Amino acid sequence: MPKKQSSPKTSTLAGKVLAGKKPTPKEARRLAGSVLSQDEKKGQGRKKR
Repeated sequence: MPKKQSSPKTSTLAGKVLAGKKPTPKEARRLAGSVLSQDEKKGQGRKKR
């Protein structure tokens, strides 16, 4: 199964946020949606130690 990838637009936004730019609420939702859609272990909590 192929790995999921972020769009170039989302990747660019993530880079700007990491560089210190504060995202707008719309941009924050886009990033959160991208991360959640790529989560391969949906519903998993913290790993046990």
